[in-house]
Amino acid sequence: MSKKFPIISVTGSSGAGTTTVKHTFDQIFRREGIKAVSIEGDAFHRFNRADMKAELVRRQAEGDLTFSHFSYEANELGELERVFREYGETGRGRTRTYVHDDMEAAKTGVAQGNFTRWAPFDDGSDLLFYEGLHGAVVNDQVNLAALADLKIGVVPVINLEWIQKIHRDRAQRGYTTEAVTDTILRRMHAYVHCICPQFTETDINFQRVPVVDTSNPFIARWIPTADESLVVIRFKSPRGIDFPYLTSMIDGSWMTRANSIVIPGPKLDLAMQLILTPLIDRLVGEAKRA
Repeated sequence: MSKKFPIISVTGSSGAGTTTVKHTFDQIFRREGIKAVSIEGDAFHRFNRADMKAELVRRQAEGDLTFSHFSYEANELGELERVFREYGETGRGRTRTYVHDDMEAAKTGVAQGNFTRWAPFDDGSDLLFYEGLHGAVVNDQVNLAALADLKIGVVPVINLEWIQKIHRDRAQRGYTTEAVTDTILRRMHAYVHCICPQFTETDINFQRVPVVDTSNPFIARWIPTADESLVVIRFKSPRGIDFPYLTSMIDGSWMTRANSIVIPGPKLDLAMQLILTPLIDRLVGEAKRA
């Protein structure tokens, strides 16, 4: 952790909704006049698309049916740790972009499924913002959680997460439901062992819970809307959190535990603005004083 060059890490699995959360952070950064350097977890995958397919074939031939992008060994976590550490110490670092589709390919000049070249961060940033799969990993090789100053988990209940992933991958990437289901099954081992443990390291978790039937996510025709959801917000430490203020500002909210508040789904953006803005301002203010 760094007083002078703070790092915010948003962690969630594929389909969890971290991109939506990133938009809220971007609004806060613009409103508060904060210059953030953003990096994506996909930039730290170890393999491009073709090489990943080849690696999957090789591992499956050897009897490993659990390897996926969720797996530690499919990612350059050592490089991500170096980026976190370098930024925390100097305010500098580097990143690249994984090109997902033709639109990004046209923008970057790199064929989809490949990486752009590594490039240094712009100078003069106030903080580093990470969004991806592994922003709070702690294992025998790396400790990313120790290097991030504010760690956010985005964790829908798993059936909802699957529904969101299935609909996204079918609509945006042209996959069949069967193909997405195969991916979910292959990722389950790493989801349990690599993704879930991070949510004990995060400072705040936002968990969306549908209040409609999602018992069979593989045949769901629609993603439950915000109006059909509640959000459970869990704070690792309730110290310094003004819960009476939050419940008075967010209509329909209530507390379920000393460190947890439940809000209506449509109030998520408001809740994030109320909770995160003072935390971000405090990080940046302390950095400027340092």
